[in-house]
Amino acid sequence: MLCYIYRCNLKPDMYIYLAEEDHFEDVPKEIYDSLGIVEFSMELDLDTDTKLAREDARTVLGNLQEHGFHLQLAGDETVETIMARIAAGKNATS
Repeated sequence: MLCYIYRCNLKPDMYIYLAEEDHFEDVPKEIYDSLGIVEFSMELDLDTDTKLAREDARTVLGNLQEHGFHLQLAGDETVETIMARIAAGKNATS
């Protein structure tokens, strides 16, 4: 599966993989807004045998097929941490 990888400027080592080039419409707005500026990094022909430095290729493929994107998080950050930060920001402005 051909995928497109973008670097996120807010965190080193944070990348978003897309199933379609420049197609960010499938990424929830709250998550997209938390990425900062995204910059195209590379195009990759990904399959289950592809060796990735920080991700499991099967997980990435599954997320691309199911959601249209996969978020590679920086360091020890989790999706839950990002969502909690987003929720805290919304509560602070409410």
